[in-house]
Amino acid sequence: MSNESSKDETGAGQAESPEVERAVEDLGPASDIGQEMEAGDEAAASDASPATDPAEEEAALEEKSEPWVVINREPEPSGGIYVADDGKVLGRDFLLPGVGPDDSDPYRWHTGAKKGAGGPAAIEIKDLVKQFGRTRILNGLNLDLPDDQISMVLGPSGTGKSVLIKHIVGLLYPDSGDVLVKGQSVPALSDDDLFEMRKKFGLLFQDGALFGSMNIYDNVAFPLRQHTDRGEEEIEHIVTRRLREVGLGEAHYKMPNELSGGMRKRAGFARALVLDPEIVMFDEPDSGLDPVRTALLCELIREVHAESGGCYLVISHDLGTARRIADFIAVLWKGRIVESGPKDELFESQNEFVHQFLRADVTGPLAMD
Repeated sequence: MSNESSKDETGAGQAESPEVERAVEDLGPASDIGQEMEAGDEAAASDASPATDPAEEEAALEEKSEPWVVINREPEPSGGIYVADDGKVLGRDFLLPGVGPDDSDPYRWHTGAKKGAGGPAAIEIKDLVKQFGRTRILNGLNLDLPDDQISMVLGPSGTGKSVLIKHIVGLLYPDSGDVLVKGQSVPALSDDDLFEMRKKFGLLFQDGALFGSMNIYDNVAFPLRQHTDRGEEEIEHIVTRRLREVGLGEAHYKMPNELSGGMRKRAGFARALVLDPEIVMFDEPDSGLDPVRTALLCELIREVHAESGGCYLVISHDLGTARRIADFIAVLWKGRIVESGPKDELFESQNEFVHQFLRADVTGPLAMD
């Protein structure tokens, strides 16, 4: 016999036993427990009875609600809906940072020209889409970055600049679209081919990203020891030359914690150059530096590029850096390029957003939210 059957039979036997019946009779109808049980039965019966009119019931509930209770309802869209190129609907399938779910035209300011600066493109980004959860960071981004020039991608904080870099080096893969580096599709590469392709890159992170347990010489020598078969004598020659170029010729045996922020960035720059990369990328190289050291770092970037060539990509939102070193500028906002082209043309742009951003104006489409 099952446990449930046993419980039912035992319960039934207890309810029918004379002892239980006498105990209930002894309580009497006027006892407190009896009254509470009767009141509970009446309340349950009342709750179980269906409301005759749902509208009347809702009105009654609102009447009984305390005045500070707010009933939340989904806001009704005030306009149309925005449907992305992949058919997904804003507010239902995804959200865009800084864009309300009822904004039917979030790209009404993305009307600027989008053109290269002449010559072949080292990096081509086509219809790039990347979404994390419901938040879409890149939404159909298109951009060509010219070879043998210093390009800058500018834009407000949180608009997808660092996410863009991670797609170029294959640290992130697009939900849709493509990234081509020297004609090779990065998402289509095997792990071994991706590893080989990354040797074409030098990358300077925001804080230098030096190994804290290694001195400056070993930090800069690390890529050569990791990715080449060069002997120590040749490695010493390369490392010494690069450290001298960035003004750290006497800092070989210093540890990273003994250097200032600007010196750590220069050491990171030297490490990014030791493999003679075809593409060098800088993620916010000016962050945390005072104006003088920022100017000196910019001058260093221009000098090294003039000597070595290649495609340099600088991610920043600093206008001073853009004026000093950029040949080509692209302005990124809401996951798309607003306008791109030669630096002089961008700083004279009549596009409402580009005009506001490149002049740090408080009037325009970009607000604090």
